Amino acid sequence: MAFLDEAERPFHRENTAGHFTGSAWLVDSDGEHVLLTHHRKLNRWLQLGGHADGDSDLAAVALREACEESGLAELVVDPEIFDVDKHWIPARNDEPGHWHYDVRYVVRARVRDAFVVSDESLELAWVSIRTLADEPETDESLQRMARKWLARAVNAI
Repeated sequence: MAFLDEAERPFHRENTAGHFTGSAWLVDSDGEHVLLTHHRKLNRWLQLGGHADGDSDLAAVALREACEESGLAELVVDPEIFDVDKHWIPARNDEPGHWHYDVRYVVRARVRDAFVVSDESLELAWVSIRTLADEPETDESLQRMARKWLARAVNAI
């Protein structure tokens, strides 16, 4: 919240100190799997998402990025924030290192259609959320979201 209040143009990637991004916790229709990308630039398995590029509606950003990066149609975004993460993006080529203030939303696939790998990914995969939650090698941020998702499912019963 402090960054939002204090930063100049916090939704623009030209803010080299940091900027907001929107990400999608893209779950399949049964809620058991999440679609992850093997991110080309960062060489890590992550949730889909990207830069706001001036758009302050981060739920819309998450939905747009999920569609663009997966090729899936008929996705639906839950409007409430699911998770927030601040993480460092290392310098690369002519881009200085900077912070991403990543706001994450649940995006739901109505069917688990075949996805299309975009230029931003090396690979995409539907991954068991339970596996993510239990696997010690899982990225801490993904593990946290997996545990949140599973706790949400238990509380809904």
